Amino acid sequence: MRKAILISFLLVFPVLSSWAQETAEKFFSSVSEQHGDVSDYQAFITITKGNDVQSGDLLYKTPNLLRIDFAEPEDQVLIVNNELLELYIPKFRVSFKQTLKKHNQATLASMVSDQGLKLLKRNYKIGYLIGPDPVPLEDDSPEMVVKLKLTWMSQTEGFRELEMSINPDDKTIRRIIGVTGSFETIQFDFEKIDTLTTIPDTRFVYESPSEGNSIENFLFEPEN
Repeated sequence: MRKAILISFLLVFPVLSSWAQETAEKFFSSVSEQHGDVSDYQAFITITKGNDVQSGDLLYKTPNLLRIDFAEPEDQVLIVNNELLELYIPKFRVSFKQTLKKHNQATLASMVSDQGLKLLKRNYKIGYLIGPDPVPLEDDSPEMVVKLKLTWMSQTEGFRELEMSINPDDKTIRRIIGVTGSFETIQFDFEKIDTLTTIPDTRFVYESPSEGNSIENFLFEPEN
């Protein structure tokens, strides 16, 4: 359950030698600047944790609207709409709802937003995983990416480290591999990325099936 919630929080992060630090940070800043003009974003996302694989269509609208309609598991939906997070799990016919902390911008940050990337730069050490030159996304892959490694500077962050693969041409984020505080590895792959789309706010309005149950504030108590 918490794995699915981490998608909406999506705070990610890594480490490298000090001589490459400045150059890697400059590249990361260029990625953030490129995303500064993105107001609407859609992609096909695949989330892998061990043998568990989930996938679906992701929609994001700045500054804090997020929706994932899952193809696997079928009909599962994740919504972040202003101050509310909702995860509907059709297998159990249960909707988990969480009122988000009013002043916690990190909980609403998206991996595709300029704001989210700035939070990463503020809270993580940034370096190249291998070097500044593009390398294959994975073994035998023809797709070339620049790989960064971010390492947390505080244990309060959602991931202790993150490996980020970035398209060197359009600066879109192709893959994120995060290691949680409990040393679990979660991989996020983004395909069919469209940053020129226009998404109406109504796409982020969601009502779970009426016959299902609802569990409120399952992660933490909301602020008054």
